[in-house]
Amino acid sequence: MCGRYASFREAQDLADAFDVEEITERAGLLEASYNVAPTDGVRIVLDRAPKPTDGADTDATSAPVRREMHVARWGLVPGWAKDLTVGSRMFNARSDSLAAKPAFTKSLRTRRCVVVADGYYEWLKEEVPGQTKPRRTPFYIHRSDGAPLAFAGLYAWWRDPAKDPDDPDRWVLSTTIVTEDARGGLEQIHSREPVVLSQESTRFWLDPAITAPDEALAALTIPTPPLRWHEVSPRVGSVQNNDANLTHPV
Repeated sequence: MCGRYASFREAQDLADAFDVEEITERAGLLEASYNVAPTDGVRIVLDRAPKPTDGADTDATSAPVRREMHVARWGLVPGWAKDLTVGSRMFNARSDSLAAKPAFTKSLRTRRCVVVADGYYEWLKEEVPGQTKPRRTPFYIHRSDGAPLAFAGLYAWWRDPAKDPDDPDRWVLSTTIVTEDARGGLEQIHSREPVVLSQESTRFWLDPAITAPDEALAALTIPTPPLRWHEVSPRVGSVQNNDANLTHPV
């Protein structure tokens, strides 16, 4: 968890919602998806403080910050990873271990982002008498006010050693979604939920001037926006299905 979500708004609509100043070409062209899965390309928002020019009397904490939208591979690939397959196991990151796990510590300090979405899916597992496998019922979870979701995320850059130094695709941008203990009724569906940031907590989480892990994690304690959910079709269980009906109540 969270292993599937929907992201179907236009890039400009998301940029307006999150005060994005620059949309990369890939982010602008990314197609809508109602069944986003790990290793897919996903939109992320981050705040970047420009590096000071030579001789400039400034630093990263005083330089003007620019909010940007990029496309990242869903599944964090740390810079020290040998290959991309590591990311397939790190599409989620537990909030209570971010400061301790080597895969996430650097990103927690300086590479925090928001993974934008319209809603996400979770499955309720129930034991059924006489059956060996539990019954899995999918639910679609979204903000009560209809606004896009801002998942707390981390990102990283990984250099592909198999590509030439002058190959523009040699650097891979990847991301992970931070999760926490479920609450507010969601714990009846699943024990974990993605951290959904409010406008206030988004501002703190993205602030590049905050580099202390404890201070960054404090942003995750700010109350989250109210959510609502409804049961949806089991068709969402297959990534081959990708249409708006996946989000509709059954």
